[in-house]
Amino acid sequence: MKTIGIIGAMPSELADIRNTLTGSVIKNYSGFDFYINTYGDKLVINACCGIAKVNAAVCTQVMIDHFDVDAIINTGVAGGMDTSVKVCDIVVSNEVLPHDLELKFLNNYPPYNGIFKADEKLINTACSVCKEFGFDSHVGRVVSGESFISSSEVKKEICDKFSPLAVDMETSAIGHCAFMNKIPFVSIRCISDNADDEGEMTFDEFEKIAAKRVADVVLAIIKKI
Repeated sequence: MKTIGIIGAMPSELADIRNTLTGSVIKNYSGFDFYINTYGDKLVINACCGIAKVNAAVCTQVMIDHFDVDAIINTGVAGGMDTSVKVCDIVVSNEVLPHDLELKFLNNYPPYNGIFKADEKLINTACSVCKEFGFDSHVGRVVSGESFISSSEVKKEICDKFSPLAVDMETSAIGHCAFMNKIPFVSIRCISDNADDEGEMTFDEFEKIAAKRVADVVLAIIKKI
């Protein structure tokens, strides 16, 4: 039986998954609650890691150590960073990296890599599922940093430097940890805002819609892998 890990930053990003996967066994390690369910022929572990990269990295490593997962899916909402990406579109990561750290510090020191590739099979499965649902999806770079981006000026700086499709606060850390443990990984994010001067307003408006949409996608992916 394959074991699939799901990590979201906020309870709202996991609420619809947990409403589907009822009757969970809950185990707590290092302060994180891990919800354990059988879903079809898979064992599914989901956890709320909290916001920002340190929380995400610690939760990912604890999940790997205690549950020996075969793959990790990062789920949740994100800010759109490219004009092709609209609110409620799905962004599937092909690579992830931090936008607030000089990559030389990762490239020149352990883990000697600063850009973390997502798993091709998981990417392809995600795109197939989005097509079946009729959701607009995009495959590309996702960047992460220690702040919620709601400034058009800051957004432009990040876009000019990294050319991402989406921005969040956890994905790069989860991808980093998965890379170091040689675990297949992908981030599936639904766009809740445009990470600009109206970012906080649109986030509040679309967060629940976006979280439900990405939860449906993630659960369908699990059935196929």
